[in-house]
Amino acid sequence: MRIKRTTPRSGISRRTRLIAVSTGLVAAAAIAIPSANASDTPSTFSAAELKSASGSILKADIPGTAWAVDSKTNRVLVTVDSTVSQAEIAKIKQQAGGNADALTIKRTPGKFNKLIQGGDAIYASSWRCSLGFNVQNSSGQQFFLTAGHCTDGAGTWYSNSGRTTVIGSTTGSSFPGNDYGIVRYSGSVSRPGTANGVDITRAATPSVGTTVIRDGSTTGTHSGRVTALNATVNYGGGDIVSGLIQTTVCAEPGDSGGPLYGSNGTAYGLTSGGSGNCSSGGTTFFQPVTEALSAYGVSVY
Repeated sequence: MRIKRTTPRSGISRRTRLIAVSTGLVAAAAIAIPSANASDTPSTFSAAELKSASGSILKADIPGTAWAVDSKTNRVLVTVDSTVSQAEIAKIKQQAGGNADALTIKRTPGKFNKLIQGGDAIYASSWRCSLGFNVQNSSGQQFFLTAGHCTDGAGTWYSNSGRTTVIGSTTGSSFPGNDYGIVRYSGSVSRPGTANGVDITRAATPSVGTTVIRDGSTTGTHSGRVTALNATVNYGGGDIVSGLIQTTVCAEPGDSGGPLYGSNGTAYGLTSGGSGNCSSGGTTFFQPVTEALSAYGVSVY
């Protein structure tokens, strides 16, 4: 799921699709189902075979799937949500052909959705997302980052639900493929370089196993750990995002765009989507913030 905006924009089919997927978050509890080649003797796969196996999942084009190479098992871990049928799983294995044995498939209850709404709530014309990180360029101009599926089609942003207090306008957006966008401040609203009181002083890519914190305007602050890097998620409708950070942190609709960071003040990512809720837990994916910073020539402060 991409943590997405909560209200669809009428007349825009793409926006309607985003909203539809974001309202069905269900707890994600990974339940293993038989893989293509369960055997007592683990196989060793080359980097080329793992790359080919990953590419085959993309070619299968099954919405509700996410995949990343698991460095511990040297296999491609494929997570499928509740909408993926056994026939579609079979299609993935068939597409992998001779590399099907490199796939480990696990099912997660619920549906991958995009959740729109760091922390603080930000409002576009007809949806809500979360502010990610405040940033600035070399000239001192200030902006904030959020999810690309939030900025996609958005112009003016407001700090209140009545949409009377303007805070800025979208100046860049990248989605799908990536999931980041940037908004230039124009109002007099406070712009601290913090996330829930934590001073954000640097940006980096976390390691698998790193403990991380997420803020969102729907569910507040929650923590978890990184389970994979460079994950790809197929949200459906052609909305495929790659290079994501996969975590055990929960999230719900409206948390999209919110910040992922460490207690030491390191910025890690922007909330994209996943499956689950903050009552039962879930799986959530994040756009690495370093990529967005580089794309727009800005830095945290």
